Amino acid sequence: MENKAIEQKPKLGIGVMILKDSKILLGKRKGSHGKGEYAFPGGHLEYMESVEQCARRETKEECGLEIKNVNFQFLANVRKYAPKHYIHIGVMADWKSGKPEALEPHKLESWDWYDIKKMPKPLFEFCRLAIESYRTGRNYYDL
Repeated sequence: MENKAIEQKPKLGIGVMILKDSKILLGKRKGSHGKGEYAFPGGHLEYMESVEQCARRETKEECGLEIKNVNFQFLANVRKYAPKHYIHIGVMADWKSGKPEALEPHKLESWDWYDIKKMPKPLFEFCRLAIESYRTGRNYYDL
């Protein structure tokens, strides 16, 4: 019998920190990992998709917003939610249009805009890193 650990591979995830009027968009997670934690829109990079395309697609699918000015923020190797293991690319974007709606209610309770100085808790690990990166300029984490 083969060892399951050998078969497992990290997944590639994209998280989108969306800025609007000095606030950022967060939603409270329901499932998978990080249940009850506040997170940005995001998801898995699909085959042959660019990071920017993924950020735009996930944002539209999860909360119905259009974004602009998508830029790289940080890269992280995150094992906090073991046995899940993620290589995470954090991007920042500006809100372009739309009102956030919970379009995947089985994954997320609701969306809201939060002042970056008054964040809800607990934060999803990827979002905690994004806030730290935003404040410090650090762009690489190996956790």
